[in-house]
Amino acid sequence: MSNVDLPKPPFREQHQPMPGRTDAMDPRPDHGETSYRGSGRLAGKAAIVTGGDSGIGRAVAIAYAREGADVLVSYLDEDDDAAETRRWVEDAGRKCVLVAGDIGDPAHCRKIVDEAVAAFGRIDVLVNNAAHQATFSSVEDIADEEWDRTFRTNIHAMFYLIKAALPHMGEGGAIVNTTSVNADTPSPSLLAYATTKGAIQNFTGGLAQLLAEKGIRVNCVAPGPIWTPLIPSTMPEEKVKNFGKQVPMQRPGQPKELAPVYVMLAADEASYVSGATVAVTGGRPIL
Repeated sequence: MSNVDLPKPPFREQHQPMPGRTDAMDPRPDHGETSYRGSGRLAGKAAIVTGGDSGIGRAVAIAYAREGADVLVSYLDEDDDAAETRRWVEDAGRKCVLVAGDIGDPAHCRKIVDEAVAAFGRIDVLVNNAAHQATFSSVEDIADEEWDRTFRTNIHAMFYLIKAALPHMGEGGAIVNTTSVNADTPSPSLLAYATTKGAIQNFTGGLAQLLAEKGIRVNCVAPGPIWTPLIPSTMPEEKVKNFGKQVPMQRPGQPKELAPVYVMLAADEASYVSGATVAVTGGRPIL
């Protein structure tokens, strides 16, 4: 399927329990399984990808493996999706380590890093991609526990993981954080999520300056509407039906369409790119 033929709404109305599964989606997301071609841009590198079981994270894991990197995939509890990602990474001839658990727990974040170092001996790339979101129509509907969970998963975990990983990252290392178009144009129904995404963008800019003297680059990617299990598991069916229609391309992005940006930001060729936010939004500008 060429990019001009990628699915456009309206889609079938559909809903899943959180955090969602890939196989239950209609249409099924495209992670680049049959289309991504590597060229050795990450040869010999070792990467951690959080939320690597599905969606953007799976597309990144596949692309990194085909570019020559070994990959640790961190995920919550989606064992079936994670096993599928591992299959694609190993089909590319690279090592894949799966680590399940809640990254909102700082001890688990340290475990992820320890597992990567044990398997690969070092960490060259850290992709902080995992996220939690839920839709609410009013502030009063957001439970204290929900607000806390969103922050622990989306922004606190980045701090925990980076702090643990830095002793194992050398000059030339790269950190890539997933923010969102919501950082600049927040959706009111995603108040907690959008707030964390703004924090991620600010965190990325500050950290890039802090780590420059170590030769470690820090950037973030700001996706627009992307077709992943997060959508049918966290949004009303009517929004899912028309998801992506609001951007100029009038469709959601497929996970495979973000993977090249994550590759570029991890590759040595991007040696002067740090503190940047790269928008992948289907034509919707960000400030």
